[in-house]
Amino acid sequence: MTAKRTILPIVAMLVAGSSHALGQPGSFSDQIVVTGKVRDFRARNDGGHTDFQWKPGRGFGHYVGMIGDELDEDGKPVMVSTGHKLQSTWKDGEGRPIMPPRPHFPALESDIAGSFESQEGLALHEPEDFAQWFRDVPGVNESTLVPITLRREPGGVYVFDDREDENFSSLGGFFPINNELYGNYQNTGKNFHFTFELSANFVYKENSGQVFTFIGDDDVWVFIDDKCVIDIGGVHSAVRQTIDLDRLDWLEDGESYSFKFFFAERHTTESNFRIETTLNLRMVTLPVTTALAD
Repeated sequence: MTAKRTILPIVAMLVAGSSHALGQPGSFSDQIVVTGKVRDFRARNDGGHTDFQWKPGRGFGHYVGMIGDELDEDGKPVMVSTGHKLQSTWKDGEGRPIMPPRPHFPALESDIAGSFESQEGLALHEPEDFAQWFRDVPGVNESTLVPITLRREPGGVYVFDDREDENFSSLGGFFPINNELYGNYQNTGKNFHFTFELSANFVYKENSGQVFTFIGDDDVWVFIDDKCVIDIGGVHSAVRQTIDLDRLDWLEDGESYSFKFFFAERHTTESNFRIETTLNLRMVTLPVTTALAD
C-alpha cells in the first residue's frame, strides 16, 4: 500500500447575517456552522479496531464512568474504566437527564438520583485502544473535516438534527462519510464506524439559561473548561443528556471557556445525532487532517 497524505485547509467558522462572524461575543445569528474532525475505522470483524462493532460485556446500553473527569495534556478524554452500565438515570430539578455526580459536578438537592452497576461492563477494551479514537493513527484510522449547521429556532435555541438537516436527512441518520475513507460497512450502504470531534469556545453568561443537550448514539462526552459535563458512553439507541451551565460553580460571568465535544458511532444499525443549545459557540482553529489511502 502506498501512503498518500491529504492536507485539508483550515476552515473558518461561518455565521450568516451577524457580527458573530467576526468573533464578537454576545451577538446572535440565524445559524452557526461548526466544523469537526471525523476519523474513520474498520470494524473489529473486518480486521479493524477492537472497540468498533463491539457488543459490551454487560450487553448493549448506556455506560458511565468510562472516561476521567478532565482531559489530558493533548486535550483528549482518558479511559479510566470499561464502564458501568446505567440502571436508572439521574435527573435535574426540571426532569432533564444529567450525568451522575463527579467531584466537579456534585448532586444538588433538587436532583433525582439514579444508579449504575458496581461491576465494570466491558463497554470498551484498553486505554491504548481508546487513545486511538480521537487521534490520527496511520493504518488504524483515516480523517477528514465535516461541517454541521446549527439553526436558531424560536426561543434562541440552536439545533442540529440529522433527521431535519438538508445535508443529512436523506441519509437516514448521521452518516457524514458514506462512501468515503475506509468505505461503507459490508452490505449496509453506510459507513458506521467513526468518531467525530469538535472544539469551540463561548462566553459564559450567568443566569441566562445557557444549556447544552445531546440526543443520540453511541458514545458522547462533552467537556467545558476541560471538565466532563456530559457522559453518554456505551453502545445503545438514542440517549438524551443535558448540562445547565449555571450549576458549574467555577465558571465566572463574562469569561470565555472552551467547549469540546467527542462522539463515536461504533455499531450498526443506527446513527442518531441531535444537538440543542443556547450557547453562542465560536470555532477555534481547526486541526490539519491526514488521510491514508491506497
